[in-house]
Amino acid sequence: MKTYLRLLAFSRPYADFVPLYAVYATLGIVFGIANFTLVIPLLNVLFGTTDAHVGAAGAGPASVPAFAVSLGYIKALFNFYFDQTLARHGKQGTLSFVCVLLIGSVFLSNVFRYLGGRLLARVRARVVRNVREALFGRITELELGYFSNERKGDLISRLTNDVQEVEISVVNTLTAVFKEPLNIVGIFVLLFSMSAQLTWFSLVLLPVSGGIIASVSKRLRRHATISQTTLGQMLSVIEETLGGMRVVKAFNARPYVLGKFDFYNNLYARTTQRIDNTRDLASPFSEFAGVTVVAGLLYYGGSLVLSGTSTLNGSTFVGYIILFSQILTPAKNLSGAFSNIQRGLVAGGRVLGVIDTELRIREQPGARVLPPLQGRVELRDVSFQYGEVAVLQGINLVIEPGQMVALVGPSGGGKSTLADLLPRFYDPSAGQVLFDGHDLRACTLHSVRAQMGIVTQESILFNDTIFNNIKFNTEATEEEVIAAAKTANAHDFIMASPLGYQTSIGDRGSRLSGGQRQRLSIARAVLRNPPLLILDEATSALDTESEQLVQEALTRLMASRTSLVIAHRLSTVRHADQIIVLEAGRIVQRGTHTELLAQTGSLYWRLNQRQAEGLVISD
Repeated sequence: MKTYLRLLAFSRPYADFVPLYAVYATLGIVFGIANFTLVIPLLNVLFGTTDAHVGAAGAGPASVPAFAVSLGYIKALFNFYFDQTLARHGKQGTLSFVCVLLIGSVFLSNVFRYLGGRLLARVRARVVRNVREALFGRITELELGYFSNERKGDLISRLTNDVQEVEISVVNTLTAVFKEPLNIVGIFVLLFSMSAQLTWFSLVLLPVSGGIIASVSKRLRRHATISQTTLGQMLSVIEETLGGMRVVKAFNARPYVLGKFDFYNNLYARTTQRIDNTRDLASPFSEFAGVTVVAGLLYYGGSLVLSGTSTLNGSTFVGYIILFSQILTPAKNLSGAFSNIQRGLVAGGRVLGVIDTELRIREQPGARVLPPLQGRVELRDVSFQYGEVAVLQGINLVIEPGQMVALVGPSGGGKSTLADLLPRFYDPSAGQVLFDGHDLRACTLHSVRAQMGIVTQESILFNDTIFNNIKFNTEATEEEVIAAAKTANAHDFIMASPLGYQTSIGDRGSRLSGGQRQRLSIARAVLRNPPLLILDEATSALDTESEQLVQEALTRLMASRTSLVIAHRLSTVRHADQIIVLEAGRIVQRGTHTELLAQTGSLYWRLNQRQAEGLVISD
């Protein structure tokens, strides 16, 4: 119930629809019930059990009754006009009078039902929109470490299938959850007014059927949890296979990935079948239980009427049975809604689980905007760990304005993690990261990241035009975009493309070579004109010709900027103002290329020797 109410909270403000929906639902129920209560006077006319002095439920009042908000007033008003019509127009006229009222009642009940449905459609759209917006917003807020622990396919499943399941199984049941209980209460109020004895008898079996339906709902939720989890795992397999199709084909791994997919696909199919089987049981059972009660009422109430011990006459008893039978429809709808809702509640729980994820990287209250960066970067006694694993320990580093500092060392030494501390992708477990003396944790995230450009080993591009990939999230003019492309050695190949700067590059830039993708990434960084530049293995995956073009672009980009460069090709950092050698999360050496080579037998010396022999150490 808590999950359901939280999902409905996304429809706020409630004042936009709750009062009006309550009016529509109430009026729809009132006229809906009236449709069946009119059967009683209709039967009285047809069976000749009424005369000029007897109305639908006894003698009618001699004058129009005084207005009152009660069931008695409505009955008295109807009886008055019923008797007046019977006295003036006879049974034929009275029959016409009842039929006209019946038509009007049916028309109004359907009008108000339609208006209520329109209102709930707006609520449904609002809930789904707001849930998806909140979920996507939270995903984009979460720190990078979160995505190392979560499957991308499972997140996609929550954004698509789980939100859709919320719409189908939760929001679409709003009518049943709110309207049907009101409908049942309204019918029971009228039934108690007609015969409390029969109505109490009918309530005997309801707790039994309710308990069975609750048991069915519990099973449904258990199966739904397995189903939604399995779907997320299956989507992860699909996403990984599509992203790694080259490797799948190269290693003849099609049977392997098919086996993984078939496992989750079959498990999902079996679980879904169990859900359908269990859910389909709820509606027939509720109908059977209702018909059983009706049969019991027919026997018990019929015996009372026949023996003359009941206050009901034959036509009123028939009307009572017809009215009671109308409980079956809302009860069946309500039972089906509670069964259908289980899968949606599981999906909603998965969605809310992401939305409720605590942000580890957040702005402090009163965080200030970082002033324009002069370029001095300092890491003071910085340590960082993933869980219990220490990645960086006791790092002290100062980068002066305009300096180029290189990070080198064996794989797993902590180079990329150190670089990720500067844009606050992570916060240090201990120590401080300072820009021009300002602790980054005391500054707004936007102002920190707005002052740096990042070029990584993997060129992150989007399925859009070349122009939009360079302009990305800026207000740059066409001339500025072209100037940035020229600086990045990208203008010539762009102009050779079919549509120039308006050429679409495909998913992740699949229509471009590695060197072309990297030069677009550099152009994007050039356009930001950042005072601080972070280059993470920006040329490691390129061939010699592409590397030369990219290196020329990087040299122009780094001019007069503070730069932090991660590289395993030591030839690319020979001219760095300072080279930092990291091993097992600690700084083991620092100095210029010449100074470090002079330390014979050191880690940097060994790395240089291995590369000179053609053994490039990978990161």
